[in-house]
Amino acid sequence: MSNKKRVAVALSGGLDSSVVCRLLLSQGYNVVAVTAKMIDDENFSQIAEKAGAVADKLEIPHYIIDLSKDFKSRIIDYFENSYKSGLTPNPCIFCNKTIKWGKLFDFAIEELGCDYFATGHYANIREENGVFKLYPANDEKKDQLYYLFELSQKQLSKTIFPLSGYLKEEIRKIAQENDLPSKSSKESQDICFIKKPMTTKKYLLQKFGTKKGDFILEKTGEKLGVHDGFYQFTIGQRKGIGIAYSEPLYVSGLDSEKNIVYCATAGGLEKSIVHLNHAKTQYPSEQKEFIALVKIRYNMPAQRAKVIIFDDKTADVLFDEPVSSVTPGQACVFYDVNDGHLIGGGWISSYSQPR
Repeated sequence: MSNKKRVAVALSGGLDSSVVCRLLLSQGYNVVAVTAKMIDDENFSQIAEKAGAVADKLEIPHYIIDLSKDFKSRIIDYFENSYKSGLTPNPCIFCNKTIKWGKLFDFAIEELGCDYFATGHYANIREENGVFKLYPANDEKKDQLYYLFELSQKQLSKTIFPLSGYLKEEIRKIAQENDLPSKSSKESQDICFIKKPMTTKKYLLQKFGTKKGDFILEKTGEKLGVHDGFYQFTIGQRKGIGIAYSEPLYVSGLDSEKNIVYCATAGGLEKSIVHLNHAKTQYPSEQKEFIALVKIRYNMPAQRAKVIIFDDKTADVLFDEPVSSVTPGQACVFYDVNDGHLIGGGWISSYSQPR
């Protein structure tokens, strides 16, 4: 590998990104580390300190870029406005699209003049006849394709995922063998701007206050009880409803205008047709109607469905078997039925049942 190839690693100071730096150095790349300041608080000071320690240990340049204003306007505002509108947001995907492969990627490629941008994501990029496709990583438990469906061909062409061929325990072993400062780091939490003991529910109550509304049984219209604000709930939720009923109840729908939380028993959560907006394929494709394996959330087995993408970037996903807890605001991602590569995705707007 030519040592002229310069790579910027998005370094958080955690285990995965630290090992990415180590691996790329061993492969002969000229490595620089870039750390994004997302929020101006004590937590970021700790992140910057950890990242700096890794960079010092590996003797690589370390740049810090302040993206806190962008993070507030693009991620935190999106997160809050989604809940306020009765949607369940996915801030990690939006952050990947607008911050990591937005401002940070542009800084690395355009400002620092790097040839590539690398992260600690578990995914595998393959070039096939000039087209870049994402394939699953070796570690199935850590595979992160779902969170990367918004990345463009340009971004993929300049991205490296060095962890794609490794299992998590192998990554930890590499960190220990190289005595990296991150060798004992724990897994990071999903929502980086909500730190324990704060929870999403407490965060939203603090932001929007309490607003009394009704729990309604969706099937009959019966009032079941009172809640403190629809924005504290998400579809499929069971815990925290606090209503005594003959069967376990789940949140089945949210009405942001009327402040109603609809409930149903488990069977009432299943839907066969999911409607998307902002749907797209990750690479050029003439196919607008195809069979795929589909996920409507990250931690579920992919289900077989027919995907139909329309000219206005909306799409219908028709599942062979009904899926449970379809949640507007979440991402719906499609994978190839044969080799599992990522085809594309969209954002869930609504759902329906066949007539």
